[in-house]
Amino acid sequence: MLHLLKKVSHDAVSTNNLVAIADGKLIPLKEVPDDVFSNQVMGNGIAIRISNNTIVSPTDGVVTSIFPSLHAFSMTVANGIEILVHIGVDTVKLNGKGFKKLINENSQVKKGKPIIKVDRHFIEKNGFDLTTMMIVIDDKGYKLSYQTQGNVSKGKTVVATIES
Repeated sequence: MLHLLKKVSHDAVSTNNLVAIADGKLIPLKEVPDDVFSNQVMGNGIAIRISNNTIVSPTDGVVTSIFPSLHAFSMTVANGIEILVHIGVDTVKLNGKGFKKLINENSQVKKGKPIIKVDRHFIEKNGFDLTTMMIVIDDKGYKLSYQTQGNVSKGKTVVATIES
């Protein structure tokens, strides 16, 4: 189900919304060139063809892990929902090159807080697709609705709504 993308101020975004993790263009998960994501093996979510170098938190919560290769992180929201942010396709093969961690694991973060910086030029020059996914890996029984198209602004554009 498509909704109009909503641009709202940082303070006005309720905790029932997840915001864009990067600037860019939303694409349906089924268009991600990786079967694990396109077939929703890990869960449902959103994908962004990123146009900037900073990946931010989609909501308030705790960053529970940052992968050693820095290409992904997971977080837990106060309501228990668990989210995985995966930067690019097959970027684990870079072994951390082209990524810079901006916070530590177990950090409490606010929506829009920068988590990982990427060197887009380096990563793309090495042949990697930087489509970035935000996957809800455990919805704790909540129903979520996702946006699947449109341009988004990191930390501002609502890309998913947690139904109450």
